[in-house]
Amino acid sequence: MDHGFACLTEVMPRPGLRVDVMALGRKGEIWIVECKSSRADFTSDRKWQGYLDYGDRFFWAVDTDFPVEILPEETGLILADRFGAEILRHGPEAKLAPARRKLVTQGFARTAALRLAGRGDPGAGFLA
Repeated sequence: MDHGFACLTEVMPRPGLRVDVMALGRKGEIWIVECKSSRADFTSDRKWQGYLDYGDRFFWAVDTDFPVEILPEETGLILADRFGAEILRHGPEAKLAPARRKLVTQGFARTAALRLAGRGDPGAGFLA
């Protein structure tokens, strides 16, 4: 599942909020993907609605055994297995305001650059 997006895992759009996957598209669109492994994992997540303020679209990514009927209908759904993933449902698009988009995009770029720098200089990794 590519769709032309660059992805980062474990991104903090603000302190205290960590999304599983943030994806940046060719046109600057930002998608948030939250991965859930079980019913208990989903029901214990109290922060996911806060993620909506940091992306144009929000998706759940689950495996084929996940009870998808418990996921909110108004959110996107990605079904994944060990071979790949498929978008089953796009949630509604809620375009970020320009100022928020700029902050999120800059945060994405900074996180990516610091992680890349950390690969060449393991001592720099603490910055990401």
